[in-house]
Amino acid sequence: MTADSSSPGLGRLDRALASLRGLTVGDALGSQFFVPANYPLLKRRELPAGPWQWTDDTEMACSVVAVLAAHQRLDQDALARSFAEHHDFDRGYGPAVNRLLRLVREGQDWRELAAGLFGGQGSWGNGAAMRIAPLGAWYADDPEQATHQAEISAYPTHQHREAVVGAMAVAAAAALVASPDGPPSPEALLDGVIALVPKSAVGAGLRRARDMLDYGDAVTVAAVLGCGRRTSAHDTVPFALWSAARALADFEAAFWTTAQVGGDVDTTCAIVGGVLASGKAGAPPVEWAQRTEALPDWVPTGL
Repeated sequence: MTADSSSPGLGRLDRALASLRGLTVGDALGSQFFVPANYPLLKRRELPAGPWQWTDDTEMACSVVAVLAAHQRLDQDALARSFAEHHDFDRGYGPAVNRLLRLVREGQDWRELAAGLFGGQGSWGNGAAMRIAPLGAWYADDPEQATHQAEISAYPTHQHREAVVGAMAVAAAAALVASPDGPPSPEALLDGVIALVPKSAVGAGLRRARDMLDYGDAVTVAAVLGCGRRTSAHDTVPFALWSAARALADFEAAFWTTAQVGGDVDTTCAIVGGVLASGKAGAPPVEWAQRTEALPDWVPTGL
């Protein structure tokens, strides 16, 4: 794919793939710290032995990238099909999404299934947010379009307002970090995201995160914002974007800050990794990428 005019030498798919690789490293390494034997390593900021296997966060993000590459936009039906066709039960999906994707494979309509979850409220989980950073990188030249496309992307699995806004926020952050002008300051990043998302619990959390950028104690910040322990979007996204904003050019520092507070570590670290790697300065360490399980062969490879 040729480069687009907004980012000389780097095309949309290449940016999305860079973000995907960062997301995958964050997801795969973060998931290692659900293993009790690795808890002492986390406290010492030491790496576990590889290879690190990625989870549903990466598998679904791969579908986002594949659909963008095939359609040049977010096609909901194609995304739902890709989620269902590539669904690996052993990757750590939640029970509601496991059932939904199985039924989609069997021919049922994702619209009815997703709308019917949790008594008709739809899921407010963090699954739509965890997978969407590469879409933000794709739309680096247009954060408003990134936010709109992220909204569309949530509905095949997550139709609750908070889950949708969580996806919008992460995509907006990735688009702003991937800007051809370079990533904004931490304050400008969160201000930009807040301006792009509608009123919501996620938005309120982001405003609190903006006010806490000068806090150095991530545990305190996580106690206020949440860190995914409830796996809801509003319990996950504000802290992840706070952590990303504070270390936009330092993937390693951002990862350890995010992981050491606990919670839904693979997902918070996937969001942080995907957002940071949307910008050139936020790529993961080469050694970390080498220890991470390779992406599936159905993901487009770029150039």
